[in-house]
Amino acid sequence: MDFDAIWMIWLRDLIRHFRDKIRLLGSITRPVLWLLIMGTGLRAAFNVHGISYTHFIFPGIIAMNLIFAAMISTISIIWDREFGFLREILVAPIPRSSIVLGKALSGSTVAFIEGLFVLAFAPFIKINIPLVHLLLLLPLMFLIAFVCTSLGIVIAARMTSFEGFGVISNFVIMPMFFLSGAMFPIDNLPHWINFIIRLNPLTYGVDLLRWNTLGIRTFALYIDFLFLIIFSFIMLGIGVLEFSKRS
Repeated sequence: MDFDAIWMIWLRDLIRHFRDKIRLLGSITRPVLWLLIMGTGLRAAFNVHGISYTHFIFPGIIAMNLIFAAMISTISIIWDREFGFLREILVAPIPRSSIVLGKALSGSTVAFIEGLFVLAFAPFIKINIPLVHLLLLLPLMFLIAFVCTSLGIVIAARMTSFEGFGVISNFVIMPMFFLSGAMFPIDNLPHWINFIIRLNPLTYGVDLLRWNTLGIRTFALYIDFLFLIIFSFIMLGIGVLEFSKRS
C-alpha cells in the first residue's frame, strides 16, 4: 500500500472539487428544495411513527446528498482517463489498491462535506441532535459515503464516456434512493419490493442515520454495519480488479 499515492490522489480530487463553485451551490440547493417541497408539501398528508414527515425524511435527504456527491465524484475517473492522467498513474509503480483507495477516500470526503450541508439544516426544522449522537453521526455519514463511492468507482471503471456514466449512474442512484426507505417507511411492503430494498446498501445507511437522529430503526444495528462494511469491501475488490485489467 502506497500511502503517498493515496494522499496525492485524495488531495488532488479535493482541490478540484472546491474549485467547482457550481457543484458546491448545487449540493446546498438540492436538499433545501427537497426539504421544502417534499417535507413541507406532504407534511399534512403523512404522520410517520408519530413524527412529522419533514423530520422523517431528513435522514433520507442526508443520504441523498451523500450518494449524489459520491457518484458524481467518481466521474473524475473518466475525466482522468480522457485527459491522460489515469494512464500516468497506471504506468507508475503504484499498487492498484492504492489508486482505488485514494479515489474512494477522496470521493467519500467530498460526499461527507456535502452531507454536512444538509446536517446544518437540522436546527431550522427543529431537530435537536445531542452532542454524543452528533459525534457518532459524523463517522456514520463517512461510512455511507465510502460505500456509495466504492460503488461509483466500479461503475466509472467500466465507463468510457461521460454520457454513459451519467445514464448508468442515474439508473443506479434514483432506484437506490427511492428504495431505501428515505421517503417512506419500508414496513408492510409487498415481498418483491421488500426483497429489493434489503439488497440495497443505502437502506442500511438510511436506517443508521434515522436511528441516530430520530431514534427509529428497522434492522438491528449490527446488520446495518455488517452489510455496509461487507458491501464496501466487495466493491473495492471489484474496483481493484477493474483497474488491474486496464493496466
